[in-house]
Parts: sequence; C-alpha cells; structure tokens
Amino acid sequence: MKILYNDGHTADCPVEEEISVLRHSAAHIMAQAVKRLYPQAHFGYGPATEKGFHYDIDFGDAVITDESLSEIEKEMRKIVKENLPFRTYELPREEAVRLMEERGEVYKAEHIGDLPEEARITFFQQGDYIDMCIGPHLTYTKALKAFKLTAVSGAYWKNDQKNKMLTRLNGVAFRTQEELDVYETQQREAKARDHRKIGREMKLFMTDDLIGKGLPMFLPKGYTVWQELETYIKDKERMLGYQHVLTPCVGTVGLYQTSGHWEHYRENMFPVMTVEQEQFVLRPMNCPHHMMIYANQPHSYRDLPIRIGEIAHDFRFEPSGTLKGIERGRHFCQNDAHLFVTPDQIKEEVSRVVDLIFDVYRDFGIENYRCVLSLRDPADKVKYHQDDAMWERAETALREVLTELNISFTEEIGEAAFYGPKLDVNVQPAIGAEYTLSTCQLDFCLPAKFHLTYIDRDGSEKTPVVLHRAILGSLDRFMAYLIEETKGIFPLWLAPVQVKVLPVSEKSNAYAEQVWQALRKAGLRAELDDRNEKIGYKIRSARQDDKVPYMVIIGEKEAAGGTVSVRERAADSTHSYTLSELIETLKGRIDRRTR
Repeated sequence: MKILYNDGHTADCPVEEEISVLRHSAAHIMAQAVKRLYPQAHFGYGPATEKGFHYDIDFGDAVITDESLSEIEKEMRKIVKENLPFRTYELPREEAVRLMEERGEVYKAEHIGDLPEEARITFFQQGDYIDMCIGPHLTYTKALKAFKLTAVSGAYWKNDQKNKMLTRLNGVAFRTQEELDVYETQQREAKARDHRKIGREMKLFMTDDLIGKGLPMFLPKGYTVWQELETYIKDKERMLGYQHVLTPCVGTVGLYQTSGHWEHYRENMFPVMTVEQEQFVLRPMNCPHHMMIYANQPHSYRDLPIRIGEIAHDFRFEPSGTLKGIERGRHFCQNDAHLFVTPDQIKEEVSRVVDLIFDVYRDFGIENYRCVLSLRDPADKVKYHQDDAMWERAETALREVLTELNISFTEEIGEAAFYGPKLDVNVQPAIGAEYTLSTCQLDFCLPAKFHLTYIDRDGSEKTPVVLHRAILGSLDRFMAYLIEETKGIFPLWLAPVQVKVLPVSEKSNAYAEQVWQALRKAGLRAELDDRNEKIGYKIRSARQDDKVPYMVIIGEKEAAGGTVSVRERAADSTHSYTLSELIETLKGRIDRRTR
C-alpha cells in the first residue's frame, strides 16, 4: 500500500504504520462525509488512536445520535467509491489562517495560533474537503477497505473543561473485511460481558442522572456482593496485622495544601465548599487522613510497622466521557491502606504486600496480569513533587526491592504518583484494554510534609517511610472486573442469591417454604420462587437471569420424603439430599470460598 507524505512524495507504507495511516485517512473521509451532510459543522481534532479514530466536531444546533452514524457511514462509502485522490500542499502561516477562516474552520484557525512559529503548516485535500494535517495519508480514498462508525460521545475542545463541549464521532478501520469481522465478533462478546448490562439485568446497581453522572448506587443484591468483598479482604488484612479505621469523606483545603494534593491534583477534585468561613473539599484519596491518625500520638521504632487500613469512600471529578458504570465513577470505595515503616523494613513490607496481591489473585483465578514499576518524568516540573534526591532514593529503593523479590516488571516513565514511585499490577480483562487493579507506592515525601516522626533506637527522631497500597483497588472496579470475567456467574460464596427454592406446584409450596426458611436460618442467601409458573420456566429464570449457583427443586416426592432435589447451575442432572446434608455441603464450600 502506497501512502502520501506532507512533502508530496509517495512511498510504500511500513507495515507497522499501515493501520495508523488507514485510521487517520478514515477520520478525514468521515469529516468529508459530515461536511456534505452538515455544512454548518466545524472541526477540531481528528486523530488515529490505538483503537481506531475519532473526530471532535461542532455541529451547531444539530443533534447527533447513534442513529446518525449510519447516515454518515453511508456517505463515507460513497466517498470511498468515488476514489478521490489525496493531495497535499503547504501554506505560509497567514495564508493558512485565512484559508481556515474563509472555510469557517474556527477551531483549526485557533490551533494554528498554538503552533510554534517555525512549524510547517501543511494541508491534505480529497475532493472538495481540505484539512490541516501533517499526514501521512492514503493516496486514494478507495484504499480504505473496511471501516465502521461505532459511537457518539462528548469531548471538550483542547480537553479543557472551560472550553465548549464538542461531539466526538468514533470509528474503527482495518486492512481487510475479515479483520473488521473479527473486531465485530469481539464487540458482540464485549457487549455480552459489559458489567453495566449485566449489572442492570441482575439488579446489582443503578445510575440516574438526577443523582449525578458517575455516582452509582448499589442495589440490595449488588451491595451483598460488595459486602462479601469487603469482609473477604478485611479478614485477610487482619490476619496480617492491619488495623482498620473510619475517616470522614471531606477535609479542609488546608489538609490537601499540606499533603500537596491541592497543588498537584486540584483539577481532579470536586469544587470547594465554604462553611462558616472554612473551606472543605470531598476527598479524592485517604492518605492525608491516615497521616493525621499516625500523628495523633508519639511512636517508637518498636511500634513500627503500623498498618492502617480502610474501605474508604472517595470522590474524583472524572470527565463525563471517561465514566463507565462502576469501573470508573466519580464516587468509589478504595481498599486502601498505609503502612508506616522504618527504612530497613521496606523490603519485608513490600514483600508482604506483593504476597497479599498474588494470594488474592490466586483466590479469584486472576492470571492475566503484568507488573509495572511506575516512575516520574524528570522533565515534568508540574505533576511531580520537586526533590531529585528524594526521587532517586525512592525509585532506587523500590527497584531494588522488586529485583530482590525476583518479580518480573517493566518500567514506565511518567506514571508515578506525584509523591513517589509505585508498583502497579495491571490486569487484562476479558474485554477492553488493561488497567491497574492493585498498587503499592513508596513514599518519602508525605511523611516529611506532615512532620511525622518516631523515636529510633538511639533516641533520635526519625521520619518514617510510608507504603500506600490497594489490593482490590476499589471495590467498585474489582466488582466490575469480576462481573465481566464471569459474565455475572459468581462463585457460591460471592453470589448475591446462593440458592433458589423452586416448588413444582402449589401442592409442594408449604414444604418448599419450610426448606427456604431452614436455608435462611442456616445463613444461606436463599430465595423462594413460588410463582404459578411451570418448573422448566423457573429453572431457566434462575439459571439464566439470576445466575443462581444452586436450585432446590421441590415436588410431591420430596415433600413426602423430607428430602430435596438439587441442581447446580452448570449441570443438567439433579441429586437428592437430606436438608441437613445440603446445608452442610453448601456451608463447607462457602467457608472454603472455593471458585
């Protein structure tokens, strides 16, 4: 495949660049189709991305919905069929601005003003459509073989919330129709696994714009799963010497000025609330509160390590376009902890944290993950606390610990927290891109900012080191991960409804209710389905809709003999138990938290 560069020459496209050129050209063809259908439209940015391409567009008063995409896609196919050649040329800055203004492209004209004086300003044109771009592109529109528009979303101009919200059209492009078919198959699987869809069907959680975007509410069944996860991780932490606390969801602006979050994280925080001349904010994280708990009393080296844990409610003002159910919200609950240690305890405590992470992953069968040592970008003077010696010490210490623990990891620049480097454990979910689930951060910065001390063996005051760590990450995101991995089919111990009692007919309703009450009294989460429906319908409903692990089928024979017939969700056969045998079997499996 030949491509056109902005200096006018054509060449064979390198294989590693081909998909990017296809997607970038698709964005231009989409923009041309939009301009034909919506002449009033003005264009912002339209890049190729890792997943496809998008264009941010000001449509004026026109309302663009998912239904509009098919119309735009149809026009794109016409443009492809016309086989228009791509052409390129360069203009001096003043002429470039004039051209964009004459064509009504106010965003492009503004963008020229942001470019360095020495920047070359090049344009690509296909047919009557002209776009400012550095290329490269296809040589003809017909070279775009396989594409699809996928979604409509919003994006602020220049990604700045102070600017106008534009409409973002998203799409994908591939080399062949076969590659697009594979993508669409994957998308159907992704839709089937989407935790938002499953959560709605299983009545686990809900959202409502009247409450607020990114503020999910857990319904009774979803909160049951949430509570089981909380109990699970707290039990493990208690065995390892953690002490759990409860701290407020707000703090003063002064608290976050002391910690440095106000300087480095303010844009991600909710606005200030002023009460009685004092300024408060919803907390985005919990470390400042835990620092104050440590500072509440004096400490000796004999007290350390001190491990403070909390399932903490946090609030971050995430852009609306990034919100995704309970995977990414503006309110979430972190499985957070802060470990206050002496320097010579760093290795052992990091090792314990890593062991806990992988112990949890074994319990849940999580195998597809990678470890990342996230470092600062020394050139970024805004994002990171400025102390070169501290960063060198912290990064070296964490790298040495991970190496000594024989943990395989990659290093990524610019991914550290503002106060220190961290180990991120990124999981690859069943659908979508990988994300961080667990983290362990090494911090020499905040303890000094809060003037934390302990008395060392020689009687001198020393500053402790802090390990910030989250094992489940947030309970919300971990639950979303589990839903998508399992399609909502939770293990018995975690299932919101563990047993469903299904009487065959009204004649066995009385005994079925006795069985149901006995299961509940034994501590099992059981429901009784005594609807006047056929037993086959009840079984399908329990298996497919509620995804219940065990169904107890009660007919006249069971009622007469005082037994129960049990069917596992994944099996088609039934087995007979006495009620006490069933309770003992299920409770044993729950206690072992078997998968």
